[in-house]
Amino acid sequence: MKPETKPMPSLRSDAEAEAFVETADLTQYDLSGFKPMQFEIEPKAASLNMRLPSSLLDAVKAKAKASGIPYTRYVRMLLEADVANHR
Repeated sequence: MKPETKPMPSLRSDAEAEAFVETADLTQYDLSGFKPMQFEIEPKAASLNMRLPSSLLDAVKAKAKASGIPYTRYVRMLLEADVANHR
């Protein structure tokens, strides 16, 4: 029989999160809603300037907001994914 799991507490700062992880038994918590994170460590030395229809930019911004990330990072993720798929 599967043991009961606790919901994750709301952590409002890095310090709260670090303290929680140091002391908590994470096997007692439901982690099924977590998504893998990718950290950006490569420096951004080049820039891109492009003109788009307002409706397309609005749609991109809405998708980025729904994903919880800035729209410029969302566009970069789309470009990275497309380039990776074609290698």
